[in-house]
Amino acid sequence: MERSSERTRARGVETISLDKIAVRLIGIKYPWWRLIAGACVVVLAAIFASTQGTVDIPFMAVVKILISRLPGIAPASELPSTWDTILWQLRIPRVVLAAIVGGALAMSGAAYQGLFKNPLADPYLIGVASGAGLAATIVLLTGVPLVVFGISVLPIAAFAGGIGAVAAAYSIARSSQGTPLTTLILAGVAISSLAGAVSSLLMIRSDPDLRPVLSWLLGSFISAEWNESGIALLYLIPSLGIILGFARILNVLQFGEEHAVALGVSVEKVKLILIGMATLATATAVSFSGLIGFVGLVAPHVVRLVWGVDYRFILPMSGLVGATFLVLADLIARTAVSPAELPVGIVTAFCGAPFFLYILRRRRVRGI
Repeated sequence: MERSSERTRARGVETISLDKIAVRLIGIKYPWWRLIAGACVVVLAAIFASTQGTVDIPFMAVVKILISRLPGIAPASELPSTWDTILWQLRIPRVVLAAIVGGALAMSGAAYQGLFKNPLADPYLIGVASGAGLAATIVLLTGVPLVVFGISVLPIAAFAGGIGAVAAAYSIARSSQGTPLTTLILAGVAISSLAGAVSSLLMIRSDPDLRPVLSWLLGSFISAEWNESGIALLYLIPSLGIILGFARILNVLQFGEEHAVALGVSVEKVKLILIGMATLATATAVSFSGLIGFVGLVAPHVVRLVWGVDYRFILPMSGLVGATFLVLADLIARTAVSPAELPVGIVTAFCGAPFFLYILRRRRVRGI
């Protein structure tokens, strides 16, 4: 009896201590100044990327042209009109879309890492990439019209493929007892393998040039337009906004599902919402950019490494870091071998893989 009471008291002490830790973590003062600084870095990176290209445009000239586009501001007539055309029709739409995609992938990756409590989780963990890749491969290799009624079919197909793959994985993992995250990951891996095999079979049996397929699979912003950014934001603003709203609950989930339930969290509902919103954001990003790796994997790690583990801060700061990273990666992709262009996924892999190996080595040395 004495041993039983001692165990009960020990469990009570453990529960109380976890409660206190959770309350402290949730109630910590929010570092707004860091987010403001991060947003400024994104803007500066975007302006710098806009200055570089076949025609170099001075930094302050870009700033003046951007300001001249504001309502009530007179056009910068002293600057060449060709600069305005180059910036507003070619470079800035590309930079803006790269920032949007980078932010979406990074925030989705942070949400997945928090939900699965797995540092290796990324936005493509449960099948978005493979589903989108299969749909894009079908469109590009099977004679499906690329444009119908003036609308590009490729992003719509990629979006549907990504959503469909995750929906299939979720339906397989779902049971009457809930949705085990390990089962969901395994289902996603199986569906990814199947979709990848079908994509490879289509490429092997196809006669057309495979370069368009490979270019899409490795990611590119070469055809970015303003309307693509607008359409992407229609999906990303609500989905990423909902993810941000669950930041406190992600903090609680880090202590385990049982503890979260004890604190009144509906864990299964949270899983469904976060998986759905992160998948929607990832599928939207992929549909306009192709498959770009390492952004959603590396950016959250950078934030944790520098600023800690509070998901109220990790989520938005990951978005800013991801946006900056992808804007600069796209800059390298279009200038490194000019006048040719590299797929941006190659650049992110060259930059992201060594950093991630460093993180893994660091965790191993510390025994984490």
